[in-house]
Amino acid sequence: MAKITLENLAHSYLPKPKSEDDFALKELNHDWVDGEAYALLGASGCGKSTLLNIISGLLHPSQGRILFNGRDVTNAPTTERNIAQVFQFPVVYDTMTVRDNLAFPLRNRGADPTYIKERVQQIAAMIGMEDTLNRKARGLTADAKQKISLGRGMVREDVNALLFDEPLTVIDPHMKWELRTQLKSLHHEFGHTMIYVTHDQTEALTFADKVVVMYDGRVVQMGTPQELFEQPEHTFVGYFIGSPGMNVLEAQVDGDKAVLGGTQISLGKGFGPLTGKVELGVRPEFTSLSSGDVGLPVRIKRVEDVGRHKIVRADFNGTDVNVLAPEGTEISPDLNRIVFDPAGVNVYSDSWRVAPKVA
Repeated sequence: MAKITLENLAHSYLPKPKSEDDFALKELNHDWVDGEAYALLGASGCGKSTLLNIISGLLHPSQGRILFNGRDVTNAPTTERNIAQVFQFPVVYDTMTVRDNLAFPLRNRGADPTYIKERVQQIAAMIGMEDTLNRKARGLTADAKQKISLGRGMVREDVNALLFDEPLTVIDPHMKWELRTQLKSLHHEFGHTMIYVTHDQTEALTFADKVVVMYDGRVVQMGTPQELFEQPEHTFVGYFIGSPGMNVLEAQVDGDKAVLGGTQISLGKGFGPLTGKVELGVRPEFTSLSSGDVGLPVRIKRVEDVGRHKIVRADFNGTDVNVLAPEGTEISPDLNRIVFDPAGVNVYSDSWRVAPKVA
């Protein structure tokens, strides 16, 4: 296992980048704690795979250093980094059996045959392929081949880190859940440093100890699922995490009050002078419907009953707002306003969260 340090790390695919916009991966300074499980989460093109490939040694960064346990490996080839990487699409040896595919990394390093046999059997059970160990990989389905790739990545116990680049893309939904559970079990048992790239928030939040959210080539927040949900440090985090995502509304903030479209509301906490584009971020879980003169006037567009609750889709001065209403709530015509729980209101300036003033 290894502590992974990213020091002034950045990368551009252009030979002579002239500005920050030319960088696919903007400057990073982060420590990845030895033995923790991380998920790199973000939309396609945000820099997740670029960062993973720099860590593995498949890509050399334009600037900065990468260290494993304090040792500079920036110029070290992949073979010297002692990592295992599983890619988005299956990489298997078609002419080999499933057993030989799984055993290959161990045989390549001269492991004891008895240990190889036991370890391959253990991994085969983990990925549900005990009955196909003696079959050739050629002719197996794409999801079966990807399970072989996952197994081969997990078969070594002595790696510095396990890297996964959207490995469950071709796996059926039920097997995705089982394999995520197995990966978490493997992590708890052996304590490998794991980095898992995904654009799926469910995968990220159920797999990782810490989620690293990326946006436009930049890490905008690293934290536990609870931290990302309760205090999104960037409006993208609030939008991307949660279903539905956080409501974001332009506002004028003065102390502990905010004005939205001519309506004043209380924030429950005070803020100093703000510059730039000011917005409130409130998750649907902290938003409720009201009637009369209390709250922001909205027009309800539709109601979606999803079983555990209802999602109310509303419009506030041209901005979409979502409200979660308890199952069984009657959405009557007079419920034409929304109210925010002050405990769930975050204030943003130019998309970044502003901490309230300490009393």
